[in-house]
Amino acid sequence: MVKTSDAIKIIHKITSSDPELEAIVEEASINAEVAQLIYSARTKAGLTQKQLAELVGTKQPVIARLEDADYEGHSLSMLQKIARALNQRVVIQLAPIEHEQSA
Repeated sequence: MVKTSDAIKIIHKITSSDPELEAIVEEASINAEVAQLIYSARTKAGLTQKQLAELVGTKQPVIARLEDADYEGHSLSMLQKIARALNQRVVIQLAPIEHEQSA
């Protein structure tokens, strides 16, 4: 058996036998990815959370929550407001699920 140090492969191996756990991990991964995208776009634009909040018409704690990987309340409308404020657009894509083959 080939050993791996790839965290994604290890997590997949652990969760693949439990569909409920796999769904939880997938949702957490998406939340973390959205949070990172918002943070990266904001910092690349040279804005503070407060400045972005003002551009979007909200408060700084809202931006802080959106940048928290554990936050589960991302809405498409808020993401669109943030994207417009940063002169970007939201792109949504559905992709086929890739199943790893067992060795």
